[in-house]
Amino acid sequence: MKQQATFSMLAKTFKGLEEVLAQELIALGANEVQLERRAVSFRGDKALLYRANLCLRTALRILVPIASFKVKDTDALYNQLKKINWSAYMQSSTTFAIDATVYSETFRNSRFVTYRVKDAIADYWLEKENQRPSVSTREPDLLINIHIGNEQVTVSLDSSGESLHKRGYRVATTEAPISEVLAAGMLLMAGWNGQSDLYDPMCGSGTFLIEAALIARNIAPGVFRSSYAFEKWPDFDADLWSDIYNDDSNERDFTHKIYGSDASFYAIQQAAKNIKAAGVQKDIELKQIRIEEIKSPYTLPMEETKGGTSPLVMLNPPYGERLHSNKEMEDLYAAIGSTLKHRFAGSTAWIISSNAAAMKCIGLKPSKKYHLLNGELDCQFNKYDLFAGKRNESIIHS
Repeated sequence: MKQQATFSMLAKTFKGLEEVLAQELIALGANEVQLERRAVSFRGDKALLYRANLCLRTALRILVPIASFKVKDTDALYNQLKKINWSAYMQSSTTFAIDATVYSETFRNSRFVTYRVKDAIADYWLEKENQRPSVSTREPDLLINIHIGNEQVTVSLDSSGESLHKRGYRVATTEAPISEVLAAGMLLMAGWNGQSDLYDPMCGSGTFLIEAALIARNIAPGVFRSSYAFEKWPDFDADLWSDIYNDDSNERDFTHKIYGSDASFYAIQQAAKNIKAAGVQKDIELKQIRIEEIKSPYTLPMEETKGGTSPLVMLNPPYGERLHSNKEMEDLYAAIGSTLKHRFAGSTAWIISSNAAAMKCIGLKPSKKYHLLNGELDCQFNKYDLFAGKRNESIIHS
């Protein structure tokens, strides 16, 4: 990577989280922050590159563009790629891998694009040193990202390696766990900052609980990971990275509590393992109970907490994608709505689901609606203000 004070970078994310990610980048000190399609572009220095990987909660990976050009066919692509000064980023002994994303009528076969990229890099080194670097799909020294939109090609270095949603604390799982990045993004969209209690009554393997605790204490989500791709780069600054990684000066106290419950004893066991791995056991309480059976969620009546901030409820219920009947889903979502209304008065609830019909059975009128993708599923992410006392205007009467 070229030695310079600042350079362009691109943080990839999920659809719908671009604005949240942009705010995170601004808070980290990024310049020229601009929203892109499922991404945010920005400028910064090497320290910001390291901090972005370590601290961003809603980024999937951080790319550093090194070349951009237009081509009309794969031969032109090969020639342009071969012109890049690969000596600045690798050696002939460096193992590498290619990740190609193609949205183009001209280049329809992403696998063929990958082959041409590999050929160009290999031939560059063959001509330069009479030696071809090896391709490695397992732990390569250099990850190269190719993005083609129509005829526009952007070549980037992937500084992250494994997707940043793989925090490193998930040692146990349940069926269809929500992505850590999506969970963190939803919490930030909901305004979660640790200034109230939080409750997830269908907590599964505990992702919302853990991400909420990390946000509340301002613990960098990347501290659990064993490595990043940039650590293998020729210009890697080990001292700078050590200073950034070991800096816990921005961590803060958390004086409230995070509660999680689930109908499944197995889910509670898995959540406990993950919570322990993340080191946030003292902030989270777990209980096995069906949502229909909740009488008073631990600290209820849910009065407004210190500072006048209402408790936050986060829910990722089943969507019915796995052979659940419509009646089962309707009954479950009706039970969710009833429990929220009667047991969580005075709080604010946020629910994500791809099952629009079942969401209507909640029987509460959302005050805000967002569209997010959970995997390949197009989901509604709704906010519900659960007024204390009788507020009939908040209820949809069938």
